[in-house]
Amino acid sequence: MTIMQRRVEKKRPTAGEFTSGNQHDSPILQLKLYGPPMASNLKQVWVPGPLIVGAGPSGLATAACLKDRGVPSLILEKETCIAPSWKLRTYERLRLHLPRQYCELPFMAFPPDLPTYPTKQQFISYLDAYVEHFDIKPLFGVEVGNAEYDPSIGFWRVQTNDLEFICRWLVVATGENTEAVWPNIRGISKFRGRALHTSSYVKGDDHRGEKVLVVGCGNSGMEVALDLCYNDAKVSMVVRDKFHILPRELLGISTFGLSMFLLKWIPVEAADAFLLFCARLILGDTGKYGIKRPKVGPLELKSTTGKTPVLDIGTLAKIKSGQIKVVPDVMQFTDTGVEFVDGTHEDFDSIILATGYRSSVTSWLKEEKDEEFFSKKNGFPGTSFPNSWRGNNGLYATGFTRRGLLGAAMDAQKIAQDISTQWNSSGTVDLSCNSKIM
Repeated sequence: MTIMQRRVEKKRPTAGEFTSGNQHDSPILQLKLYGPPMASNLKQVWVPGPLIVGAGPSGLATAACLKDRGVPSLILEKETCIAPSWKLRTYERLRLHLPRQYCELPFMAFPPDLPTYPTKQQFISYLDAYVEHFDIKPLFGVEVGNAEYDPSIGFWRVQTNDLEFICRWLVVATGENTEAVWPNIRGISKFRGRALHTSSYVKGDDHRGEKVLVVGCGNSGMEVALDLCYNDAKVSMVVRDKFHILPRELLGISTFGLSMFLLKWIPVEAADAFLLFCARLILGDTGKYGIKRPKVGPLELKSTTGKTPVLDIGTLAKIKSGQIKVVPDVMQFTDTGVEFVDGTHEDFDSIILATGYRSSVTSWLKEEKDEEFFSKKNGFPGTSFPNSWRGNNGLYATGFTRRGLLGAAMDAQKIAQDISTQWNSSGTVDLSCNSKIM
């Protein structure tokens, strides 16, 4: 049916009406807008509400907050499940690093019988229950290859495998940790043992009795080293940079919770001084064991650079006892091991790279230079928290606050409030002339 001007009245959704668990049963209008699609072989699809890219905790929280305000949304997820980073790329030993009350998504608490620090599987079960409770049904196996705002029609064109989605609002929820970072160390292809990133590490039992080198000493590196130690591996850990290590709890109180309380009442410098004083009393001088602290305090460093302090769960005790050996940075890999920057050589059976992740948003999101929201340097919003959630032309970001699940929950609620205001005030959507509903 060809039309000169078509006004589509917005209908308030019932539970699950606008989301779909499979691509062939999606409640979205298919149409042909004026102007060619980004690729001639793509079928165009109109999305009435926001389009969310990513079905991790950030995307799920945003969809739930939108639904609570009566706004339909559609989530695209390139993997075959929700929360793929948690389900497919985390090790068995993983627990939430923060107490559960700081990791809840909006409108749903953790079951009261869970421990303070839920396990990986307990958190995944929580997310599965969250999706079921809010009837969130992402489209799985749909990878975004290109997203670009089209000023001629005032909508976003989002190109996927074989579809081009047209939407007014685009929410980037792919998060901070999309791609594993492999360090550029000479000779890595020569190493004849096992070399893997922590995204592929499963459990220490797979390395029982081996000599293992862990490259990286963030929270993941420290946990993996401890897991290996518990499974009778001979563990060495590369410490390349200065970093802060803090007890996970101080006098039975979460260090994170205590930090948040302190920042409400005293300057960040004073809060840092207090935390470092307590850390020295409990952990001692970590410099004796090859772990040197930066001059800037842990909270100030987190705020300015996003670098998170390590919360110790027992790794430092293994370092002090010599069960985990701290070694200098790697100069190059050899056939059987590595050469360190101090000139020493050592053989290893396996090398595990705890070298972190990076955002990949700018590989598919195309923005005009004068309206650039995501930085091409690091794939993060250019504006800092708490204003990192809204860009231009209906573009939003969630899960890029460097404040974990708590930050993602805050983003989700702000985004939902902002979009719902526009949704409720506009009342109708114009499909421009020469449109054709197919």
